Amino acid sequence: MNENKLYTKKQIRRKTIVSFCIFFVLAAGAVISWIYIKNMPPDNGLTGGLPVPVRTVLRANEKIFDRTVGTQHLVKTYPVSAAVKIPRVNGDIGMNNDFDPTGWKLRVAKANGDTLEVSLADIKKLPKTEIVFDFKCIEGWNQVTHWAGVKFSDFAAAYHLDKETSLKYVGMATPDLDYYVGIDMPSALHPQTLLCYEMNNKPLPLNQGYPLRMIIPVKYGIKSIKRIGTLYFNDKRPPDYWAERGYDYYSGL
Repeated sequence: MNENKLYTKKQIRRKTIVSFCIFFVLAAGAVISWIYIKNMPPDNGLTGGLPVPVRTVLRANEKIFDRTVGTQHLVKTYPVSAAVKIPRVNGDIGMNNDFDPTGWKLRVAKANGDTLEVSLADIKKLPKTEIVFDFKCIEGWNQVTHWAGVKFSDFAAAYHLDKETSLKYVGMATPDLDYYVGIDMPSALHPQTLLCYEMNNKPLPLNQGYPLRMIIPVKYGIKSIKRIGTLYFNDKRPPDYWAERGYDYYSGL
């Protein structure tokens, strides 16, 4: 049978001192490491000028998430009755007030240099898909919302964008070019990703991106660009508004 070991006051005092010394050494190491990382030269390019170790961790996370995105990785969906009636607006960058929707057409830059101009009526001719899911914003809020439009994959197939979708990324920008995103192709072609023109069975409100916006349930809302004006494809990462300001380029869920 084990017997409880008795310690003298001197032994207890020595163990306490050792414990505090270890704590302060570890705390000092953490502080010094943070100061070192914070003062390192930032990375360059479309990355927001984060310290290299921080961006390295984000890229490592991206590689992990990127391997999980596929037709089997679907977000949870809800009945239409669960959707809020007036969804919140996740930002208004690129939503200038002098926009004239009557002359809008989606400009699609093809790999051969040609440019397609696609009207909203043309897009509405394609198979319609609806989704009700929990929209998540980087501001910390989320809401169950109801959207409808055409799958990006169906749009690409209808306009014979096979060569374009074989590239790694798709870039999008608002007509005024104030807001822009870069999206990895597996997420763009995900079966739940929509070019969306309806919310709650009605045309998109202007502040929600009328006439056409992106909805990507497998990513945070910063990737669901509103009022898409141009769309293009590239093997290099396209510019991304929030990635340039230090946020995660991938922004996956």
